[in-house]
Amino acid sequence: MTLLVAGSLLAGCSAQGADGGAARESASPSADAGAGATAGATASPSGSSLFTADPSLVPRSAGDGAVLADAVVLAAGDWGRGFVAQRPAASTPGTWAVLDDDCRWEREKLPNGVLASSSRYSRRPAGGGKGTVRVTAATTVHASVLGADEQLSTTLEEVLRCPEQQPRSNERITGLNSLGIPFGARNQEYADDTVMETGRYVENGGAAQPYSWMVARLGTVVVAVSVTGAKGNTEQELNQVGSEALAKMLERIQLRLKGN
Repeated sequence: MTLLVAGSLLAGCSAQGADGGAARESASPSADAGAGATAGATASPSGSSLFTADPSLVPRSAGDGAVLADAVVLAAGDWGRGFVAQRPAASTPGTWAVLDDDCRWEREKLPNGVLASSSRYSRRPAGGGKGTVRVTAATTVHASVLGADEQLSTTLEEVLRCPEQQPRSNERITGLNSLGIPFGARNQEYADDTVMETGRYVENGGAAQPYSWMVARLGTVVVAVSVTGAKGNTEQELNQVGSEALAKMLERIQLRLKGN
């Protein structure tokens, strides 16, 4: 799966002339969806995937959603050699990130239809002539497929509404572009739907760094990774870091939900 994810996302980056990298959180506001959407747990509004979850294993409560989200989201050691936890290392339980009317990212209480969301923040310290790489992994578990699908749709729309965004008071993401890659397009055969965002990240008025935000959905679960680059890290290296991380989380979803 890692090679498929890397190939599809790198192809998407090349199509946009993207650079890679980010420090933004997961989750766009998503309306939805009654908790009883069990039948939708294996259907995909955006197409079909190679994976069908066992309906009996798909989370239907906040507790089950939190267990799955925490099992899927990557910790620092999961990113590879040299990565350590940032401070804070994780998001506040029971919240997710929302882009407000002023294009600022804020954490808010989970809305109806979202069972759980977990984000973890890591970094690879500078060394060997390369700057610090900062990464985020996020997992959001919805009560229905339609709610999860809406998160992907909203992610695409937010770039049109806010091509410049503010993750924190001293940070800016500029020049944002997004590309949706549904199942079956551009050799994408690892998720029901994906979105790739690219732009430039600036902190404290410093030099702009490459930014990418990779999002994928399998059934009711949405996973995302961001990678913020730094001096000495190539576009290809940064995209490889992100695509391998996304593949790991997609594999974890399948292992948890595939049944016997």
